[in-house]
Amino acid sequence: MKNVDYIVVGLGIAGISFCEQLEQRNLSYIAIDKAENGASFKSGGVLNPTILKRFTAAWNASEFYPVAVDFFKDISKMLNYEVFLETPIYRILNNTEEQNNWVVASEKVGLRNFLQTELVKNPNPEIIAPYGLGKVLGAARIQKDELLSLYKSHLHSTDRIIDEDFEYDQLFVEDKKVIYKDTTAGRIVFCDGPGALQNKFFPQHAIIPNKGEYLVVHIPNLKLEGLLKGPIYLIPIGNDLYKAGATYNREDATVATTESAREEIETKLQRMISCPYEVVGQTAGVRPTTRDRKPLLGSLDKNLNVVFFNGLGTHGFLMAPYLAKLLCDNLELGTAIPSEMDIKRVL
Repeated sequence: MKNVDYIVVGLGIAGISFCEQLEQRNLSYIAIDKAENGASFKSGGVLNPTILKRFTAAWNASEFYPVAVDFFKDISKMLNYEVFLETPIYRILNNTEEQNNWVVASEKVGLRNFLQTELVKNPNPEIIAPYGLGKVLGAARIQKDELLSLYKSHLHSTDRIIDEDFEYDQLFVEDKKVIYKDTTAGRIVFCDGPGALQNKFFPQHAIIPNKGEYLVVHIPNLKLEGLLKGPIYLIPIGNDLYKAGATYNREDATVATTESAREEIETKLQRMISCPYEVVGQTAGVRPTTRDRKPLLGSLDKNLNVVFFNGLGTHGFLMAPYLAKLLCDNLELGTAIPSEMDIKRVL
């Protein structure tokens, strides 16, 4: 029987962020993860401190952002691979009203560090943007495939990962410990994202699955510098390949790709670019969202040693490093979780 301080279930961005908090505090742990269908694995990997539909700052961006940047830079050094690529986002402006709204928003507290006031004249003839572009500063593309793979390899090298799907019926919860197969721990932290829908310990009504699909498209003539945001994102991933998406679907919690999503993305893509493209792939994942769009942190009254870190929605890469510290401080130091983030609010 192996004894550790924590079992961590799930190695998406929430699980990785929490493991790094345990590392900093010299706490022992075992991570359990397979992750092929995790939200981080299927995401676009964009760190964006803004909401570009409405030209507003993302919730708590001023707190989340500096912690996230430091986290990704530090983990890049630890993994000896640059997973944080600072990359501007160019928002296509659709009319003069949006031009004016962008300039006004760029002067607001909380946005002035992220939105460049001066509008950008469209430099690319293949982009359809007669009203120009707004430039988001401080955004980044997270090389999430490399991050997830290298972090798992890091844990394998120190024998701290079980590479399998978590079997919820093999977990036994006692007063001051949990037992999973041959491992005993003081606490278990579920960072299982949409996997929580199969978790008998998790309040099922607390998560609203939000399916998102991306196309992988080959666009040799585009030569895009930065990320392009119109009705969808266009994210360069190298070799003239781009991820285009994503869709939002609350009616389907599967990870099967659909023709309707492909048609929707292509229709929107054709409003953004004028050059030929070829669809070479399609992926689907499920985001763990909540009704109030706030994360779910902490334990329920019934099992205090069963802990949840979930509900990060569409801004997981921005939020997770800060929230991981907040949660670990709660568990180890007894500091309170803000009520708007505490999972007890769903009871």
